[in-house]
Amino acid sequence: MKSYRKELWFNAKKRREFINITSQVEECLKESGIKEGMLLCNAMHITASVFINDDESGLHQDFERWLEELAPEKPYDQYLHNGFEDNADAHLKRSVMGREVVIAITNGKLDFGPWEQIFYGEFDGKRRKRVLVKIIGE
Repeated sequence: MKSYRKELWFNAKKRREFINITSQVEECLKESGIKEGMLLCNAMHITASVFINDDESGLHQDFERWLEELAPEKPYDQYLHNGFEDNADAHLKRSVMGREVVIAITNGKLDFGPWEQIFYGEFDGKRRKRVLVKIIGE
């Protein structure tokens, strides 16, 4: 069995952002040479997420509005965590959106449904962060 590992780095320009990383993950798969197996893609930061959904701007705005209703950024003093930092809401948003995705690899391709895309969700941005891509298979 083969194994492949790569880190993808991101600099989100805003505090919260959804970045489509499907093409970067597909490039990792191509580099790996693996044709059958599993791909794990996970955020390496506790205030970020990796998830699969549709690449549709209205849906992304819906996510933003929904997450802000669930865990509003302000007022900062509503959270016990916010003493040294002001990112308690980002931790909560990550918990809802998830840490990672696992995708089957079939015939050298990500085995997706028709509209599925991979996204990096940033909830405490404006600094450098990373995602891990780990692929195992033959």
